[in-house]
Amino acid sequence: MSSISLSNPSLSSLFFGGNQRYHNIKNGVAYGGGSSSLISRSRRIPRCAVDTPSGGNVPTFPRIRVWDPYKRLGIGPYASEEEIWDARNFLLEQYAGHERSEESIEAAFEKLLMASFEQRKKTKINLKSRLKQKVEESPPWFKNLLNFLELPQMAVIFRRFSLFAFMGVWSIMNSAEGGPAFQVAVSLLACIYFLKEKTESLARASIMGFGALAAGWICGSIFIPMMPSFLFHPTWTLELLTSLVAYFFLFVACTFLK
Repeated sequence: MSSISLSNPSLSSLFFGGNQRYHNIKNGVAYGGGSSSLISRSRRIPRCAVDTPSGGNVPTFPRIRVWDPYKRLGIGPYASEEEIWDARNFLLEQYAGHERSEESIEAAFEKLLMASFEQRKKTKINLKSRLKQKVEESPPWFKNLLNFLELPQMAVIFRRFSLFAFMGVWSIMNSAEGGPAFQVAVSLLACIYFLKEKTESLARASIMGFGALAAGWICGSIFIPMMPSFLFHPTWTLELLTSLVAYFFLFVACTFLK
């Protein structure tokens, strides 16, 4: 029988070939149809490209599905805006490269930032409403006084304050050489110029300017001697200190008076 099988190639391939295929399949490898393609029995499970970081070693943010934005960022419910920024920057640095983690962190950060903005907006509105209510409840003389005042832009306030502050520093630096008469005159002219821009009347601006200078000089002459002497430099004279008060009155007059 063995001689027949060896002499007949088809019979030999029938028995020995089938046995070899059986052992190959048993070992997990099969050769089929005379081809040399290798078929492994182990199945690969496809993974999402988003879940797999580029380097393969970037951790995943563990609080992606946490609904509360404060808990997601790991901060308390009364955290300040600076603490929110710090938590966001720290987490983005820790989980950089993982798209879903970065999106979750940014989403929580934007929620808290918008909530903070809305809270500040409500606070400003409430403050304006309370201030308006206080003005309406104030006595008539106070309302009449407010009719002569206005609040300009912050840039205008800053520029005019800088001018009169410079005049004050200039007067202090030159106090040993002489009195502040020149600086006071320049400040008075500047005040009249600013008032003329608002009132469009040189006469009215001049009256308001000289009135502010007189009021400041009188108040300085009365209240400066009442203050303790150790608050001032020994070389500062009463005239110099009174001129500083006058600068303040001129600043208020040309900035806030209508």
